[in-house]
Amino acid sequence: MGAFVISRRFNDEYKFVFTSRKGKVIFTSLSYELKFECEEDIENFKVNIEQAKFLKFKGSGGKYFFKLMLGEVHFATSRKYTTELLLQKGVKEIVSYASKAEILDFSSNEMIFEDEEEELVGDEMME
Repeated sequence: MGAFVISRRFNDEYKFVFTSRKGKVIFTSLSYELKFECEEDIENFKVNIEQAKFLKFKGSGGKYFFKLMLGEVHFATSRKYTTELLLQKGVKEIVSYASKAEILDFSSNEMIFEDEEEELVGDEMME
């Protein structure tokens, strides 16, 4: 099952990505000033996924991508795909798993694996 992953951009705004079961980014949201707006939009998307539209494009470099629309609103943009078939697989992953995907929040500046980092640094110093 995929996951929604919330993080911060370099300008301190929030964004989220939807990742596949294998951990590959399928789409990236627009920017949000506040984290709760990001969380609300994810929940809204999960509930209203049947209203989602996937507008498919082929870029100037020959790669395929889609813009994800929720109603008339541009919600997110996909990663680039080398073939139209891979793009379709990305869309299928969203339709199949997004409504039950978990939300992971990596937006804080705190070290997620801080204890392990400290142990690693200590081990390296002993060598």
